[in-house]
Amino acid sequence: MIRTVWAPMAMSLVFLSGCSSTPSTPKVNKLHQEVSQLNQQMQHLTSQASALEIQGQLNSHSQQGAWLVPQANTPVELQTQLGTLRLSLSRVEGEANGSRANLNIRATGDQPIPALRATVVWGELDPASGKPLNADSLNQTIDVPAALLPQTSVSVPLRLSGLTPDQLGYIRVHDVVGESAAPTVSAAQ
Repeated sequence: MIRTVWAPMAMSLVFLSGCSSTPSTPKVNKLHQEVSQLNQQMQHLTSQASALEIQGQLNSHSQQGAWLVPQANTPVELQTQLGTLRLSLSRVEGEANGSRANLNIRATGDQPIPALRATVVWGELDPASGKPLNADSLNQTIDVPAALLPQTSVSVPLRLSGLTPDQLGYIRVHDVVGESAAPTVSAAQ
C-alpha cells in the first residue's frame, strides 16, 4: 500500500517541479539585467552618500583648508585671503606609481583666479571611522601662475603617488597664498 501512495506522489512532484522552472525568456533575462544594473547604481549611490557625509564632517571640523573625498564627487568652498574658491576633483585615475587627478579651482562670482600657491595633502581614510590616516599622508605644493587673460577657473593636474584610486581616501588643500606678480624690467633703462 505504501508503494501505491508513494509512486503517484513522486510522479506529481516531478511534474510540479518541471512546471516551476520555466525556461528563460528574453524578457526575463532583460529584467534580470535591469535589476543587476539598478543594484550597481544603488551601491554606487550608497558609496557616494557615505563619502559625501565623510567630506562634510571633515570640512565642518576644519579651521583651515578644504577636504575633498574623491568618491563624494562634490565640490567644496574654501575661504582664503584671495576670496572664496570652489574646489572639485575630476578624472581620478590610476597610474604606475599611484593616482592622478585634476584639481579644479573656480573663483566665485565673476572674479578671475589670481596667481596662487597651495599645499595639497593626500592619504587614506580609516575604513571604520572615516577619519584621515595622517601617518602615511603625502603632500606637494601646487602653483597657479597668473594668466595672460583673466580666467574664472583653472584645472591643475595632480600626481598622487603611493595610493591607487581605490586607496585614495582624501585630498586636502590648504595654505593658499597669493603669488605676487614677477617684477617687470623696463626696456628704457
